[in-house]
Parts: sequence; structure tokens; C-alpha cells
Amino acid sequence: MGSFAAPREAEALTEQPSAPDRPTLLANLRLFNGIDRRLQEGVNILVSGNKIEALPRAGETVSDARVVDCGGRLVMPGLIDAHWHSTLCGITQLEAMTADIGYVNLVAARVAEHTLMRGFTTVRDASGPAFALKQAIDRGIVNGPRIYPSGAMISQTSGHGDFRMRYEIPKGETTPLSHFEIVGAAVIGDGVPEVLRRVREQLMLGATQIKLAGGGGVASAYDPLDSIQYTESELGAAVQAAADWGTYVMIHTYTPAAIQRAIRAGVKSIEHGQLADEETAKMMADEGIWWSLQPFLADGDANMHADPQARGLQQEVAAGTIRAYELSKKYKVKTAWGTDILFSPRNLPGHARQLAKLAPRFYDPLEILSIATGINGELVGLCGPRNSYDGAVGIIAPGALADILVADGDPTRSLDFLTDPEANLRLIMKDGRIYKDTLR
Repeated sequence: MGSFAAPREAEALTEQPSAPDRPTLLANLRLFNGIDRRLQEGVNILVSGNKIEALPRAGETVSDARVVDCGGRLVMPGLIDAHWHSTLCGITQLEAMTADIGYVNLVAARVAEHTLMRGFTTVRDASGPAFALKQAIDRGIVNGPRIYPSGAMISQTSGHGDFRMRYEIPKGETTPLSHFEIVGAAVIGDGVPEVLRRVREQLMLGATQIKLAGGGGVASAYDPLDSIQYTESELGAAVQAAADWGTYVMIHTYTPAAIQRAIRAGVKSIEHGQLADEETAKMMADEGIWWSLQPFLADGDANMHADPQARGLQQEVAAGTIRAYELSKKYKVKTAWGTDILFSPRNLPGHARQLAKLAPRFYDPLEILSIATGINGELVGLCGPRNSYDGAVGIIAPGALADILVADGDPTRSLDFLTDPEANLRLIMKDGRIYKDTLR
């Protein structure tokens, strides 16, 4: 009688680099550490395992370390996108609503590898079925950035996350879930008990923070941009359920009234908010709220919309975006950077362009680079005990995770070098593993 072979661990779809068998010393470099808005010289970086062990002085001998000569180039932390959709950026909305979830995940795996090779070593996923992708990346089955997942966006009926067809209304007591709910892209919850259930479900699945839809959208089918979604008691219930697990709520919204309601309910991160007024910006600053802004400028990097009404709203938000950056700086609001590339595969190659174009129009280059590294790292760390990673991200400092880029570029002048990662990113390290090295 034959014997059955023991089950094997899943093997990587794309071969993951081996873990280093000894420390790595990056030498001969100009350091941007993600904290100070200046470049440092005369310092090296010692990596041991998946963390930065020390920043020894240049010329200091480190025994048993493999030395990487950076050739006087820029060395900086890996980039962080604070509003990313890992499983929804590489497909169209029609595909998201009709495709088999297996296809969606396969596309997402390929996109994740490309995201890492553009220099993005961490993303905060702002909704979508990303739990399996995160697990595959963390286990080395797929190469990609570190993911802080929100899981399904929680929405009220008729809200920004209600993707049902008109013929599916009204919903009965035994009506099945919609396709978007089944695959985990968004889920509907009305009233305090159901909102609590939906939040707790996402926490059970592994959400590091909770995403709610608190206002209308540019392209969503039913909810007007100026609509306010969820009552303060519903929002407060979500905030309490997240806080009970040591984490926080991020909320999609644009308008002053919706933003202010969310703040009163205890939400910690406003996603978008481009139509905020002065009173609202000051309220965010006074309450220590994060403003997660995206460069929605209705330009070539914008998500595509076929509907003329959506394009009109996009222009309104673009005008508000300019004002939002001015207000965030005026009132010193804690501001994050992200892209929100959604259902727009054509925009993926220009990922870093959405960072580079903010300098010098809104920020000096080192200022916006610090937002996309160290400051975004603070935001993703807001999930506290729900953080499954054992070190800080976005900075180069002892004890931080070893996410490091070596680049041909001068960030004191421009960030344009990031827009051509194939040519200009000479080394990409994540968790101490080198995924790209063209230095030699």
C-alpha cells in the first residue's frame, strides 16, 4: 500500500531574496533618515536581520559585515503610501464587480511586486480584500510591500460603499449579500448594532484599522458628494469598537459638516477632506486629527471617470485640493500622503509622480519626502497593538525595520528621480532582504 506525501509549505510565486546570513553595512552614502529634513554625510548604516542595528560613523570598522558601497548616492527609507488599494488598483470597476475573486487576487499579487519595485515598501490599505495578499507577502509567497489592511469599507445603505444594483433594492430580511460584500471590498451596516457587528468582523479578519464611508463620492452611483453619511452615534459605535481593540477609525469624506461630525465621534484620520473650510481645518489641528490628503488635481494622474457629472465633481475636488494643502500648512494639521489609485491600472506606473509633483508647488522636496516616509510611518503605527510588524517604518534609525532605498537623485532639488524607479532606484531593501541591486 502506497504512502501519501506530507503536505508542503506553499512556495513563492516569485522567488524571495534569501535572508542575509550576516550583517550588512551600507557605506559611502548621503543619508535622508525620514526624520530630519536634511541630508547627512559621514554616517553608515548597519543592518542586522530585518532591522537597522546602528548608524556607525563613516570609516568605523564593523567586523563580519558585508559592505555595500553606495557610491556617494542618496540612501533613504522605503516610501509609504497611506491611502492605497492593494487589490482594487490593478483592475477596472467592472472587473471588481464581476470577476472571480481568484482573478482579482492574482492581479493584486503581480501589482504588489511592481509596487515594491517602485520603492514602496509599506502601504496602508484603505479598503479591499487584502488580508490574503498580506499573508502571502508576509510569508514570502509573493513579493510586495508591507500591508496595513482595513478590510472591507463599512458603509450605510446608499453610502459610498453601497455598490448594489437598483434592482437589488429593497433589501429583505433574507436577501443575500451583494458581490462586493461577499468578496470583502465593502460591506453595508445600518444602525449601531449592525455597525458594531461589521467593525468587529473586520477586526476578526485582521484589520489594523477600520475604514468607514462618512460622506459622498465623486464617482459612486447613488451618494451625492455633499451627503453626510452615518449618524454621530453610529460613528461613535465604530470608534468605540476599534478603540476596544487598541486601534482607530479612518473615514472617507469631503465636506466640512461630515468631517466635523466624524471628529466629534472620535475618528482619528480624515481620508480626502478636500472641501474642508478654515473652521474645519482648525478643528483638525486642535484635536490632533490626521488629514490623509491625496493630490486630486484632475490631471493625467487622476482616476478615470466616463460620466460627465463625475468629471465635474472631480474638477470641484481638484480646486478644493489646492485649498486643502494651503489650509493643512496654515494650521499645521498632521498631514499624510497617499494616492488612492482605484480601478485605474493605467495610473500605476506613475505612482511616485503623484509624490514628486507636490514639490515645489506645495512643499519643498525634503518636506514632502519626510511626509511620505517618517510621517506616514507615524500614521500606520497608530494601530498600536494591532500592528503585526515589530518595528518602526519610514525612518532610518536603530531599531527600525530595514526598509532602505539607494537612489541616483538629489532630493534637496527635486523628487523627479523617483518617477523612473527602474533607472534610479539602484537598491531596494525591505525587512533586510535585498530585492534589487544594480550598484555593482
